[in-house]
Amino acid sequence: MTEPAIKIVALYKFVDQPDFAVLRAPIAGFCAERAIRGTLLLAPEGINGTLAGPPAAIDALVAWLEDGNLFGGRFRDAEVKYAFADTQPFHRMKVRLKAEIVTLRAPEANPGRAVGTYVAPEDWNALIARDDIVLIDTRNDYEVALGSFRKALDPRTASFTQFKDYVAENLDPRTHRKVAMFCTGGIRCEKASSYMLAQGFEEVFHLKGGILAYLEHTPAQESLWDGECFVFDERVSVTHGLGIGEAQLCRACRQPLSPADRARPEFVEGIQCHHCAAEDNGARRAAAAERQRQIDLAAARGEAHLGEEGRAIAERRRRASKARREADRKRSAQ
Repeated sequence: MTEPAIKIVALYKFVDQPDFAVLRAPIAGFCAERAIRGTLLLAPEGINGTLAGPPAAIDALVAWLEDGNLFGGRFRDAEVKYAFADTQPFHRMKVRLKAEIVTLRAPEANPGRAVGTYVAPEDWNALIARDDIVLIDTRNDYEVALGSFRKALDPRTASFTQFKDYVAENLDPRTHRKVAMFCTGGIRCEKASSYMLAQGFEEVFHLKGGILAYLEHTPAQESLWDGECFVFDERVSVTHGLGIGEAQLCRACRQPLSPADRARPEFVEGIQCHHCAAEDNGARRAAAAERQRQIDLAAARGEAHLGEEGRAIAERRRRASKARREADRKRSAQ
């Protein structure tokens, strides 16, 4: 059996690091030298990101980040999950400096100081089956639309910062004494659990490793998960065993679409879906239609379509080549 060409790592850790900005250059350089791509966030509260590259390169990166001689051991025991792909799911490497690795804008939420009770994937079913547990999906509405745990409450948030409003308007620590939460990889519900403890909730549980860990370790026949799990890369969604799901992105508005969504009459391949069909945005629709025409032409010729990132790279190369020719012309004229 051929080993997959690309290894994907999703990692995070909450750790106080006031010097976070000085890590940007060495991490970016390490990844660039090894053909690693993706996005990594650095903030005073920790590290978070998803990266992909050759398996040996990804293994070397994780070992390097956990090396106590380099970063004082701050990233040791980070939450790390792996997946594989036949092709590189990311276009470039980005290391970004942020105020938070997951944005909630609630200073009282500090998982480095207080966090809810971790629940292992193998113990999750028993917990959420209890009658005294309020189960909350902490992800955003477009993620929940693809799949969730049975009986989970959907806060219907467009961004994680709105979670605070949901808690204030719908939950009461005097009534909802035991709360269980989950998210894609564990990071959002880890911060949400810290926030809820700060609000006075008595017992707060969260799924260790998130939905991805649950889907990886729980047999499909024992699962309480329905649907697929949205992921923030070109796989779009995954299923049990972390197999690639059937969801696709609308190329116009970037919303994830299930097969049922793509069967709706509003859906036009590459141009619109039911989320954006009613929008009065002729320029975007025209651009999407042209993009789809180019994809269709490339397919008819048996060629790979460059895509937006590829076209940007080609344009940069064209400009660089033109600049070199212009410089050569000027030198010849001297």
